[in-house]
Amino acid sequence: MRYGPTYNSRDPRYKSPYGAVASGTQVQFTLRPSRGECFCHASLTARFESRNDQTVTLKMPWTGFDLGRDVFSAALDTEGYVGLVWYSFRLEQLDGRWIELGPYQLTVYDGSEEVPSWFGEGVTYQIFPDRFRRSRIPNPEGLVGERAVHQSWEEFPEYRPNDRGEVRNRDFFGGDFQGVLDKLDYLKSLGVETLYFNPIFEAAENHRYGTADYSRVDPFLGTNEDFSRLCEEAHRRGMRVMLDGVFNHTGFVSRYFNGDGFYPEPGAYQDQNSPYRPWFNFSQWPQRYDSWWGIYSLPAVNEDDPSYQDFIFGGEDSVVRRWLRAGADGWRLDVADELPDSFVHGIHAAARAEKPDAVVIGEVWEDGSTKVAYGVRRKHILGGHCDGLMNYPLRSAILSFFQGGGAEAFVEGMETIRENYPAFAFYSAMNSLDTHDTPRLLTLLGAGGEYRDQTKEWRAQFRLSPRQRSRGKELLKAAALLMFCFPGSPTVYYGDEVGMEGFEDPFNRQTYPWGHEDTDLLEWYRALGRLRGSRQALRRGSIRYAVGKGPLLAFLRETAEERLLCAFNAGDETRAFSFDEGRLFPLLGRPHFSQKDGLYTIAIPPRSGAVFALE
Repeated sequence: MRYGPTYNSRDPRYKSPYGAVASGTQVQFTLRPSRGECFCHASLTARFESRNDQTVTLKMPWTGFDLGRDVFSAALDTEGYVGLVWYSFRLEQLDGRWIELGPYQLTVYDGSEEVPSWFGEGVTYQIFPDRFRRSRIPNPEGLVGERAVHQSWEEFPEYRPNDRGEVRNRDFFGGDFQGVLDKLDYLKSLGVETLYFNPIFEAAENHRYGTADYSRVDPFLGTNEDFSRLCEEAHRRGMRVMLDGVFNHTGFVSRYFNGDGFYPEPGAYQDQNSPYRPWFNFSQWPQRYDSWWGIYSLPAVNEDDPSYQDFIFGGEDSVVRRWLRAGADGWRLDVADELPDSFVHGIHAAARAEKPDAVVIGEVWEDGSTKVAYGVRRKHILGGHCDGLMNYPLRSAILSFFQGGGAEAFVEGMETIRENYPAFAFYSAMNSLDTHDTPRLLTLLGAGGEYRDQTKEWRAQFRLSPRQRSRGKELLKAAALLMFCFPGSPTVYYGDEVGMEGFEDPFNRQTYPWGHEDTDLLEWYRALGRLRGSRQALRRGSIRYAVGKGPLLAFLRETAEERLLCAFNAGDETRAFSFDEGRLFPLLGRPHFSQKDGLYTIAIPPRSGAVFALE
């Protein structure tokens, strides 16, 4: 009944204001049943989940008659509350029969803080540091971990297990900060405004998610001073820098756990009197301990330990604050839903204290407003925690749409997110087509479904055929255009812009193909960057859907000064729709359109998209 004539939570005639509300807001609810249904009484029941499920029932008095419908209204007070409210309605007829509508979700957030808006407006570029570019072949001698270095940049990452059945991720290519510095102007040409780095701190593995030393940049990347110099040069070009904060676990090979004894001072694995011993949970010291998803090389930390909290965010020289002082502008929190809410809040407070416009983005794969982890409803986007989240729901919706899932599902899924999220979180989302944790979208769209149930060896050898690649490129261009037109920061995973392929880790983490770029795709991404950078409606405008049926999707992005129409066709045939909300000026894409008496007929070629300015 959400979209029926009696109640529609997305229509301001039924619920005002729209979507999530700041704590203290009076929310007006209105029911409009048909007069013929003979309803004489209405009530609203609201369950305040974070207030020990306190339930409030309000009468909804009859307030009038409108176009053949009775009107019942009531206002719900959210003063002093932050959390989810689950509300439903009861309508009673004269003969005593009744119906219920709901339950529906109302997100109530702490609106006392102004959230910096810069992250969601511009383009983000995600760099997997070891694989972007190197300035020299590094020497692994004397460094943590038994590292091997690929002498050729064009070799394939190691993916086979060793004789113990482990994939150790100890093969490095040696990407470094100087390599990034050398390509800052290239990134600027893509319209990039934020550089997001996967972990940069010293670690034994090439992905660096098992941190060995939070105080030190990995020597393969350079020095702490090199990082600050990179930030200075990025800032000089109008770019900001975001770091990956991996605070849920450390490395087995680390200064803190020291499982292999590499570091001279005793770690938690060597000495029960080590200052790091309280950071880890042992069921039987030293052999049995909590680890991330049971992976022994990633010992889980005890985030409730005061000394660990002080180390990460509590102290003046904490990890969070120190690296912001060194030049970073924000943090992306790895596995944010596995960190206690109080811990995330502490990181957020420390970041803002050090740099008032710093942002914190959380890794959450689902709807962040309803996420439950370890039996607890999380506070990710209720204010004072994460300023935005990685928008995996958008990635799933885009992938499904361009694989034939239908625009109806896209609109429903994305409107649910928009309704559930505070505006600051919706507009500060990190929107990606793929990441270091997912297959490359070009591969998925080009390969179709033939990769399912294939072996790792098959996936390692797989390359798109010319026909598959041609189709995949068309769809990738359209998908990237959709992402660049959608609210939130369009985030390009390194190499997507030049046609890199690959299934999941490590095939999606190959080296950037310098000298072998797909220049046609590169120019498309540059055009997308220019579009996003120059159009305020894409950077901060509202979104309103015009078409959402089958393979055809169209929406408007609007500010008071600018209106844009963005249209997409995921099908294999040209699709057309009518439009009469203003004069059209094509900006990007190859649409066909005609106009008669103010009514446009817009035809979008197969597997493509287009953007128009509206007068």
